[in-house]
Amino acid sequence: MDGTQARAWTWHFDQPPEKIWPALADTARFNEAADLPKHRIVESPQPDGTVVYTGHARFGPFAVSWREHPVEWVTNRRFRHARVFANGPLRALVATLTLTPEGTGTRGEYLLEVTPANLFGRLMLRAGFFRSTEKTFRRLAGEANAYAAGQAEQPFAFRPAALPEEASARLTRLVRQLEAETGKGDLARRLGEFIVAGSEVDLLHLRPLRLARLWHVPEREVIELCLRAVRAGLLTMHWDLLCPNCRGAKVAVASLDRLPIGAHCPTCNIDYARDFARNVELTFQPAAAIRVVPDGEFCLFGPMTTPHVVVQQTLAPGETRDVPADLPFGDYRLRGLHPGGEAAVTWGAGGFPELIADADGVRAGAPAAPGTVRMVNRRDHDLTLLVESRAWVRDALTAHRVTTLQAFRDLFATEALRPGDEVGVGHVTLMFTDLRGSTALYSRIGDARAYHLVREHFAYLAGAVRACDGAVVKTIGDAVMAAFSDPANALRAALDVQRNVARFNREQGLAPDDGVVIKLGLHGGPCIVVTLNERLDYFGSTVNLAARLQGESRGGDIVLSKALAADPAVAVLLRPLAPAAESASVKGFEAPVGFLRVALGAFADIG
Repeated sequence: MDGTQARAWTWHFDQPPEKIWPALADTARFNEAADLPKHRIVESPQPDGTVVYTGHARFGPFAVSWREHPVEWVTNRRFRHARVFANGPLRALVATLTLTPEGTGTRGEYLLEVTPANLFGRLMLRAGFFRSTEKTFRRLAGEANAYAAGQAEQPFAFRPAALPEEASARLTRLVRQLEAETGKGDLARRLGEFIVAGSEVDLLHLRPLRLARLWHVPEREVIELCLRAVRAGLLTMHWDLLCPNCRGAKVAVASLDRLPIGAHCPTCNIDYARDFARNVELTFQPAAAIRVVPDGEFCLFGPMTTPHVVVQQTLAPGETRDVPADLPFGDYRLRGLHPGGEAAVTWGAGGFPELIADADGVRAGAPAAPGTVRMVNRRDHDLTLLVESRAWVRDALTAHRVTTLQAFRDLFATEALRPGDEVGVGHVTLMFTDLRGSTALYSRIGDARAYHLVREHFAYLAGAVRACDGAVVKTIGDAVMAAFSDPANALRAALDVQRNVARFNREQGLAPDDGVVIKLGLHGGPCIVVTLNERLDYFGSTVNLAARLQGESRGGDIVLSKALAADPAVAVLLRPLAPAAESASVKGFEAPVGFLRVALGAFADIG
């Protein structure tokens, strides 16, 4: 463009590209750390299915609008971000980052191209725009280098928020309350500090799994901390309905009973449904009485905004582009940014399959040259094509996972779906327990003592379930139903229950012949989540079989389905226990049901 001025800066980093990329390609946090203002994006669907993105923001005295083009990138190598302005002092701005291995480190080249639109724009560039930008970018590059070397928790440093005096005092009081409630004083203080000094990008959707990773502590401890912080008034919680393409939160509600059955993503121009175990996420925000986090974007598009997208390029009609890229073998999805078909590929040898977009959709073609991703646009308009990993969001605390945690069930017992509403869950592992010979137990030790013993045994079971990241769904007479998002954790809890029940009986002052004997069954599979008696509950054949397997237990053993035993993580735990394969005819199932039985004498210390 006429009058374009450019500046290039070169940085040398101690760490390899894959360590530097997560910081410098995190354009939202980068822009916030550079003190750029938040902006608003208007998304306008077009007749051909694409979307035009228009940004609006205020830069000093100027109210500026621009066309936001999708960022192009190749993970760990390069990104290019272009904006074309409709008004204001600039006509266009293009930023390009290129990372190249340099010994054991990285050479980073940042190119900034700016086209002034008028006299004021030319004066702005002459007045030190590039000099000021270089100073800021040099600081951020240094912080990125420290982060890559493990010397900082966050990619960039942010100035602590200036809280009003009342908010600061309230924060101090609530953090002390959390310290007392949780016994985790260090974690409570770190959460308080994060609320003050965290970036707005992080605080708008505060993710406890990310904090656990940054703080190097168990995930459950941070999840429970955040749940208690909601009850205390320090945080608020939001149920986000994530788009399966961009994985952004397009709908956020304050309670499960407001969760819609689906949503529309204007960014991707698609409609999508909810899935409790996949795209319903629980996130948190600081309470408004502590710190207000305004809405808006620091960057709508960016490599780390959608880290599952490993290559994204915009091609002209009829264009074929070979993109150098080093992708690991694995499962990928080939698609366009907007509707128009997709192709799933499992790549394990040879060159990466071509991504071909034509009138019939998107398909995988012949293998490209090694180290190359070939993209082909056979349509009659510009098309943004991408390659994405099929792994889901690493730091997403799904609704399925959090509702199978005991702390959530205890603290938010009334958090449930609308009456008549139901949500499918792809896989949940259920534990059913019951007492063997409970009628005889009442006769042996008396009603009052037996009643107290049963209540204590409920607490014993709940403790084992909670310690393995599960939740007690309900009790039925002397029986317990518990749920787990992780099948291996369900087996760990079952082993803990049966391994320690003799000690429980001794602690209750019972002779071996008078103690409780627990029958236990495990099974996992798809379920329907509903609200029953004002609490979340599970229904379906998975529930029925788990209950029937408990009926096959003799007491002191564990009976689990063959389907659950086939889970890789469960199989590892079972291997030293030498389970016996059996089958039986059970009520509600036409064919005999096969299962495995772990006998009491087989228990080993498996951790």
